[in-house]
Amino acid sequence: MRIVLLGAPGSGKGTQATLLKQRLAVPHISTGEILRAAVAAGTPLGLQAKAVMASGALVSDEIVLGMLEERFRTDDVQRGFILDGYPRNLAQARALDALLGRLQLPVQRAVQLDVAEATLLGRLAGRAQAEGRADDNPEAVAHRLHVYTDQTAPVIDFYQRRGTLVRVPGEGSVEEILERIVAAL
Repeated sequence: MRIVLLGAPGSGKGTQATLLKQRLAVPHISTGEILRAAVAAGTPLGLQAKAVMASGALVSDEIVLGMLEERFRTDDVQRGFILDGYPRNLAQARALDALLGRLQLPVQRAVQLDVAEATLLGRLAGRAQAEGRADDNPEAVAHRLHVYTDQTAPVIDFYQRRGTLVRVPGEGSVEEILERIVAAL
């Protein structure tokens, strides 16, 4: 199964992707991990990304998509994958759709984890305290939720129009949410 996990910061995408990877026996693909691995390995795209990151800029969609293409061409992805946290905007969704179409690996399900804002804020505050993450301070969280609403909402509509979107309540125990996702797939 080829899955895209969608949800606001704090919705549990990473947690559920890890559990789904075990349950479905397909790789969990995280763009952040791919970026770090490419930089560490010194691949051509990794070197480009390293130079961009060293300047303090964001790595372009073109570089990230190139890294994803390399990853999607590996043998273990042919049985399926779980893509976590990407695409984050409509342009990325369209580019990903075109790439996966060329590779004959179209997304089969986009899973939207629906979580109330109060729950997201509580989760992110707890994560900030437990992990000391700078991006989970109240101002950064408010900004990230605003960006998510503005930029990612069209991605949800994109997959809805394609008939691949399933919405799953993302509140409750980790196991309950996993079972809801598996049932929805």
